[in-house]
Amino acid sequence: QVQLVESGGGSVQPGESLTLSCVYSGVTDNRYPMGWFRQAPEKEREGVAAIDCSGSDRDRYADSVKGRFTIVKDHSRNTLYLKMNSLKLEDSGIYYCAADSNIGDCASFRFSNDLNYWGQGTHVTVSS
Repeated sequence: QVQLVESGGGSVQPGESLTLSCVYSGVTDNRYPMGWFRQAPEKEREGVAAIDCSGSDRDRYADSVKGRFTIVKDHSRNTLYLKMNSLKLEDSGIYYCAADSNIGDCASFRFSNDLNYWGQGTHVTVSS
């Protein structure tokens, strides 16, 4: 059973940076598709970034975050990161870590609503 625990959320001002962490357990394969999703109030959940899946950067990152966010996995620490730079007001929301070994391509992963494992979420607020 895969378990995911996010942390690192907080309140920042526009233009600042924040790094989210997701500690995972139950994953033995060092190439296990994982990613970050976010949901803002009254908006649909958005697949922000994915890793250990096939595809280009266009598939790996949402257009809204490309060039500003970086997804990194440190399997030696069982931790998935989302490094967020140049944060904007519209980046606010609850950020979730997700994992599913059955979806191998990044685009399908980011647009899936039915992934196997989800964390509890961490809040990010960007305000001036």
